[in-house]
Amino acid sequence: METRLLIDGAYVAGQGLSETAFEPASGKVLAEVASADAGQVEQAVVAAHRAFGDWRKTTPKLRSRLLWAIADAVESNADLLADVESRNAGKPVRFVKAAELANVADVFRYFATAARNVPGVAANGYRADNMVSMLRRDPIGVVASIAPWNYPLLMAAWKIAPALAAGNTVVIKPSENTPLSLLTLGGLLNDFLPNGVVNIICGNGLDVGQKLITHPLVRMISVTGDVRTGRAVLKAAAGETIKRTHLELGGKAPVIVLKDADLDAVVETLREASFYNAGQDCTAACRIFADRSIVSDLNARMQSMVNSLVYGAPERDGVEFGPLISKAQQERVAGFVSRAQSDGGEILSGGKTPEGAGFFHEPTLIQAGISSEIVQKEVFGPVVTVTPFESPEEALGWANASEYGLASSVWSRDATSAMSIANALEYGVTWVNTHGVFATEMPHGGMKNSGYGSDLSMQSLLEYTQARHVMIAS
Repeated sequence: METRLLIDGAYVAGQGLSETAFEPASGKVLAEVASADAGQVEQAVVAAHRAFGDWRKTTPKLRSRLLWAIADAVESNADLLADVESRNAGKPVRFVKAAELANVADVFRYFATAARNVPGVAANGYRADNMVSMLRRDPIGVVASIAPWNYPLLMAAWKIAPALAAGNTVVIKPSENTPLSLLTLGGLLNDFLPNGVVNIICGNGLDVGQKLITHPLVRMISVTGDVRTGRAVLKAAAGETIKRTHLELGGKAPVIVLKDADLDAVVETLREASFYNAGQDCTAACRIFADRSIVSDLNARMQSMVNSLVYGAPERDGVEFGPLISKAQQERVAGFVSRAQSDGGEILSGGKTPEGAGFFHEPTLIQAGISSEIVQKEVFGPVVTVTPFESPEEALGWANASEYGLASSVWSRDATSAMSIANALEYGVTWVNTHGVFATEMPHGGMKNSGYGSDLSMQSLLEYTQARHVMIAS
């Protein structure tokens, strides 16, 4: 497995402290990855800044061709990338290859096309006939990107592809928990891109990440992480050089189930929407608000589904989700469940940490009150809560009272009722009668403490550009 950093078109050994990458399914050490030291962070940013001078001048046609070639390379190397991602992140390898890597390739292809279709305003003499105005969309410069550990390759693609399509250069830091698949992808990127256009440096947030995002040559910071990380980024962005920020900071997705909802469809959808990737997903359908008249029926169906879920080592046939990312995350999830039970929550299914190797946690279903910690705070594990409501208005109030505002869903056979709630929800994404379905052509982003800025879609590409007014007097 590749453990070296990618700086200015070459793999180089890290000169900083080593970080241990574990195999979550066994708890064993997978690799030791040496972090970048301060000098290597400097080298990476300077390389990206130097490369920006030429890369920004490349035509959309050329950028498109290179991004398309990268997508082809991802597909051609899917077995290798899927194996590394599965072992380092604990995901079932069949899902990584069939779903996540397919989406990685699709994202690069979408932005390859979008690069040649950036919208603008037709030139016109808005002030006078002899003063013609035009709108330019110019790249911003060096983008510092921080990728999370729950989707190492997919989230990296969401950041790298639009930034490059817009003409920017990138220095990206993967999570210290899951650096290996992105370092492997770096070799493919290096086959097509000029030196310095994409640089990959490793290390923790306090040392390497902080040095990266505060560097004076960095013009934009793009981060997917938790709220605490977002606050640190905003402080850094208001330092000596003002930087544009793009933040996706977690969520606590409400699933509002009205009394006329198709419960079979709810349960079938939540099998994946709640438990995919062991629930380590900012959009996971993790808290159900159900009309009191149907809550007993829904609980029974959910219990049956949860009890039938297959979890375990990601290479096993039929496994639906694997371990949590780390021992610390396993203990964190277990702590939430224990406190929920102490606070009066009823564990309907699961709730335990299995004995043996690996960082596993049982799929868990809990009925708990709206004020319970486990209903209000992001758990980031295979845990779903159910809370009965008396009226749709009550459920809507609970949902909008959350500090988070990333994803939500509404379930009803009545289109008018469903759309009334969907329109009033304060979430960046709302699904009706489904959950967790993404389209590369549509924006994905949050509100409130879930951050701001859009991933995916043309909107994402525009956010990696600077709008400029150029006026020509004749």
